[in-house]
Amino acid sequence: MNTKYLRISIDIFMTCLSIILMGGAYFFPQDLVHEILGAVLFVIWAVHIFLNHRWYSALFKGRYSPRRIMQTLINCGIFICVIFLVISGIILSNHIFTFLGIESGLGFARTAHLLSSHWYFLFMSLHIGLHSGMIANKIQFSPESKLPVVLKFMVIIIALYGIYAFVSRGVWKYLILTQKFFFFNFEKGYLLFFVDYISIIVLFAFLSNLIQQRLQKNPGKC
Repeated sequence: MNTKYLRISIDIFMTCLSIILMGGAYFFPQDLVHEILGAVLFVIWAVHIFLNHRWYSALFKGRYSPRRIMQTLINCGIFICVIFLVISGIILSNHIFTFLGIESGLGFARTAHLLSSHWYFLFMSLHIGLHSGMIANKIQFSPESKLPVVLKFMVIIIALYGIYAFVSRGVWKYLILTQKFFFFNFEKGYLLFFVDYISIIVLFAFLSNLIQQRLQKNPGKC
């Protein structure tokens, strides 16, 4: 069975769901929805890992080129963040996992959830960049078409805006914990939130793709 399109569909859905969850409980009147979506994302991640089990089983096999090292670090970074997200999410749960009776570790869980969610977002963006070249190669353009040039220009513009969004949204502060609580700017609204976070994804995907291209051209150099 060819699972290529299934994996692509899952990746797209996970990306969209991750952006929604990045907004915390501010998108919903009750945090129950946030918990449900978080649990759904965890289940999808389990499916994702199962579909890519061959990659994980080959971790300790073969030669590690600079490109493979980069890919492994990013994927392992995502995996570690997912573990901390699950653990902290269960501890912070007010609905789904209350039957476990966990009442301690709330301070750790809040910090871990904030930190791991933003590092997960960063690693996820870098991961998308690793596969963006493959996706682009699947799109067929005629030799005289100027669309590829236009798309590249648009990506660069969005990535440049992503730098502004990364700074103005204070994402870097969450990554190094100089800000220990999530702040949602209601004055900017929900639509701009999605635009900003999508542009941040494009920014880091663009950067990881550039690095990957350089590693492929110079496989013997880091």
